[in-house]
Amino acid sequence: MTYHKQLTIGLFGFGVVGEGLYKVLQQTPSLSARIKKVCIKDPNKKRNAPPVLFTTDREELLQDEEINVIVEVINEAGPAFDIVKTALLKGKSVVSASKKMIAEHLPELLALQQETGQSFLYESAACASIPVIRNLEEYYDNDLLHGIKAIVNGSTNFILTKMFEDKLDFQQALLLAQQLGFAESDPKLDVEGFDAVNKWAFLLTHAYGIIEHPDNLLFTGIQNIHAMDARVAAEKGQQIKLVAQAQKLTNGKVASFVIPQFIPQEDHLAFVKNEYNGVVIESGFSDKQFFYGKGAGSFPTASAVLSDLSALRYDYKYEYKKLYHHQPNTLTDDFYLRVYVSFTDWKHIPREKFEWIEEWHAREERKYLVGVLPVKELFENNWWKSNHTSLILTADPIIEDVAIQQLKKKSLELAGIV
Repeated sequence: MTYHKQLTIGLFGFGVVGEGLYKVLQQTPSLSARIKKVCIKDPNKKRNAPPVLFTTDREELLQDEEINVIVEVINEAGPAFDIVKTALLKGKSVVSASKKMIAEHLPELLALQQETGQSFLYESAACASIPVIRNLEEYYDNDLLHGIKAIVNGSTNFILTKMFEDKLDFQQALLLAQQLGFAESDPKLDVEGFDAVNKWAFLLTHAYGIIEHPDNLLFTGIQNIHAMDARVAAEKGQQIKLVAQAQKLTNGKVASFVIPQFIPQEDHLAFVKNEYNGVVIESGFSDKQFFYGKGAGSFPTASAVLSDLSALRYDYKYEYKKLYHHQPNTLTDDFYLRVYVSFTDWKHIPREKFEWIEEWHAREERKYLVGVLPVKELFENNWWKSNHTSLILTADPIIEDVAIQQLKKKSLELAGIV
């Protein structure tokens, strides 16, 4: 007979996700899981649960020996890490939805898991209802994973969908997202790409064994995308999406970035509208797998927490196979990107930094060009995020260094120089 552990839960946070989990657990008695205590900040706020369930004293949960699982769904990264660390050291399993905390403290969290032998699961921290972490952990061996491309932020995807389909400008689309609850009153974390790159930091660990602080990853958001950019995309039969991408290059290293991209209509990610998320995983022999689901909201996120709780009944742990059982991959900045750049004035664009410019157009409201840049230029300088400049990657944007060298050699031969 298989042993199923009884789960007695201490829950930190009773906002959208915490309350969603409370409701979902009431509807799934087969899980053998109950919430014993919930730690909240404001004891006076009215909540849809018995008052006896709540406390403002975190030690009531962390010191209770009957509680064997801590579920942490609070917004602040510092306090969240303290809770997770204390719980693991107390011999409790932990489930977390705090992507910023995980991204910023991943090395310490990995060390704590090894030290304590406890489970620390966080499927709900990336793509909510899509089981992307578990799939990267269990299904894709290191040598088989060629690339991964994902829409991991529902708020920005909603805004871009409205700009593309309803012809709204950025501010109109953002206001609508806020009114419908898909964007926060302070939308900077979503709109400027911080939320997406936090998720991407630990997805890279599960995909390629790479550990990198989000500050060191190449990223931007959708804050500078102009209505004209959406019109250009439509003219090209494409859409614009904020895409997190990693791809193994021929030299064995990994190219990675979170930057808006033009997506052709036949691409899987073109199907991902509004607040939905999508992940395309390309492996060496089985072509592409496409995962699709709601990326935010009470029940989608709660369902991912529930999935982790279900796995804890069998003492499931992340093995971090790509990190501990293989030679981990390394990131590289030795590649080039084909980019579209729209702008108001040529003086803000360092044309000499481009390997070449393939096309340029001057329209009434803005100008734009398509050209090839070394990725080092984007790491080292900020002009592409300043002065209302909008940089969007073209479809299939990665050009490897070896391809550039071959093109240069060919052009010199054609010119009769070589």
